Amino acid sequence: MIKKIRVFATCDIGDAIDLLRSRGYEVEVYPQPEAPPKSLIIDKVKSGIDGLITTLRDPIDAEVFEAGKSTLKVVAQIAVGFDNINRADANRYKIPFTHTADVLTEATAEFSFFMLGMLARKMWTAEHLTRDNQWGYWHPYLPFLGDEVTGKTVAIIGTGRIGLAMIKKCAGFDMNMLCYDPAYENLDYIKAIQETMDLRHARGISKEKNWIKYVTFEEALRHADFVSVHVPLRAREGTTGELDRGRSPRRLRERTAAGRFAAARPSHCRPLPPHAALR
Repeated sequence: MIKKIRVFATCDIGDAIDLLRSRGYEVEVYPQPEAPPKSLIIDKVKSGIDGLITTLRDPIDAEVFEAGKSTLKVVAQIAVGFDNINRADANRYKIPFTHTADVLTEATAEFSFFMLGMLARKMWTAEHLTRDNQWGYWHPYLPFLGDEVTGKTVAIIGTGRIGLAMIKKCAGFDMNMLCYDPAYENLDYIKAIQETMDLRHARGISKEKNWIKYVTFEEALRHADFVSVHVPLRAREGTTGELDRGRSPRRLRERTAAGRFAAARPSHCRPLPPHAALR
């Protein structure tokens, strides 16, 4: 009799579970919405599972790898980031791990742009005013007129996958863009975006001729109406500190990125102090 491959998932992963079972895998799923205790993960690994499906909530380190050193064949992470997995420990125990690269690039950029629009239009405060039934009059600009994003200048700090996806969305709203990335400048992409902007203007789709270019960090902050930060975890402290110390843009800042810097993981981000310029 062929031994079934055993898999433990630390959370419900949807239709993929049925797909695994249809292919003969024996899959056990942690039934609760919160993360399982680490001790439970270790017990499951000790029981002889072949595969472990994890999320960013699950600490995977030497304790887990030690428990499965003779049976565990793979750790499959359902996330782009894998800061919760100790890579040195995985290498030492020679247990491979995977992650779902690039699956949230467009989604994160969409959230980023929606947040920018919410900030510009003061939607959060206006929505709360409506909930409190404090909207009994109309006025041309009081109390929350907000502002257009069309034609404004946005600084894109970090031009990796998410930053480039954000650029694509800002281009659709006829925004000018100041880009900064300390590691790599994707000049071909920026050139293509500029050519698209020029064509939109030439065909009468855009009233103004918009532009995009790489600049220094200081110049990006100095001239931007909005600042959108897309940096990996390792750059978080330095970038946030520089933004707090730098010359404030005329309007608003918002931050999105993959991994622990993302707005989707507030429990892993320390709250900003009251005086921080990013607030």
